[in-house]
Amino acid sequence: MSVLKRVHWIARGGLVFMFAYHGLVPKLLWLSQGERTMIQAHGIQQVELFAYAAGVAEIGLALWLLLARRTAWPLIVASSALTGLLLDVAIFNPAMLREAFNPVTLNVAGLALCAVVWNTRLEQK
Repeated sequence: MSVLKRVHWIARGGLVFMFAYHGLVPKLLWLSQGERTMIQAHGIQQVELFAYAAGVAEIGLALWLLLARRTAWPLIVASSALTGLLLDVAIFNPAMLREAFNPVTLNVAGLALCAVVWNTRLEQK
C-alpha cells in the first residue's frame, strides 16, 4: 500500500470515528448537557427526539464515509456539516467556543481531515 493510500485511510478513519463517536456517545448513549444546551438554544422542545435523530444521522454519515469510497459526496456533506455546525454554535451559543475541547478545535480538526481525504482520494481510484 502506498504512503498516500495509508494517509488517505488514516484520515478517513479519523473522520469515521469522529462522526460515529459523536453520534453514539453524547447523543444516543448518554445525552450530554452540551448537546441539550445547543438543542434548546434553537427552541426545540423535543430534545431527546432531536438528539436521537442527530445521533443516527451522524452514525449514518460515518458509515457513508466508510463505505462510499468512489464518490466525493460524503466528504462534501461532512465538510458542510462541520462548517455549518461551527457557525451554528458561534451564532446560538458563542460561550461554548471558549470551553476546553470546544467546537472550534473539533470542527477545524475535522475539516483538516476532510481536506486530507479530499486531496488523497484520487489515489483510491
